[in-house]
Amino acid sequence: MLKISKFLITLLVVIGLAGCGYQPSSHMVKKIFDESVYVDVQIDPSEPENAPYLTDQIRRVVITRFNGKIASKEQANNVIKVSYKGAQFVPLSYDKYGYTTRYQTIVNVEFTMITKTGKTITKTIKTTSQAGISQSALETSSLRIASIGDGLEKAVDAFMAYVSALGAAQK
Repeated sequence: MLKISKFLITLLVVIGLAGCGYQPSSHMVKKIFDESVYVDVQIDPSEPENAPYLTDQIRRVVITRFNGKIASKEQANNVIKVSYKGAQFVPLSYDKYGYTTRYQTIVNVEFTMITKTGKTITKTIKTTSQAGISQSALETSSLRIASIGDGLEKAVDAFMAYVSALGAAQK
């Protein structure tokens, strides 16, 4: 009996999604985005020691989220310019001595995308993530960079959702 009801529920969900015309966001993105992409990353000068890591992190996330293939600027059908505008750190909690033990990272990123039709899409996104602070300075620095990386990943996801919505609006 339980097996039959699980099957019926699964069947109803599949029919409902197929019947309502549901399409994944990656399908909507394809309406304005081709596979070959050139990713131009600009990092805020306040992060010189972390610029290579952050640049690689942004490129990796953009390519995996948009399912694109890296191409030279001349050969790419799309250009995505990602400008990391820096991060702010806001203390959230303190220990009994007044030292910060947890903080919120606010990451500012500006995206400019040239679509396959030549249209320019620009969107500034601000994301937040949280991280703890370790007793070790080296570990705290690693946590700080990881927190910025999480914020960048969230920003790319938000931009993909935005581009997907634009693709859905194009019928």
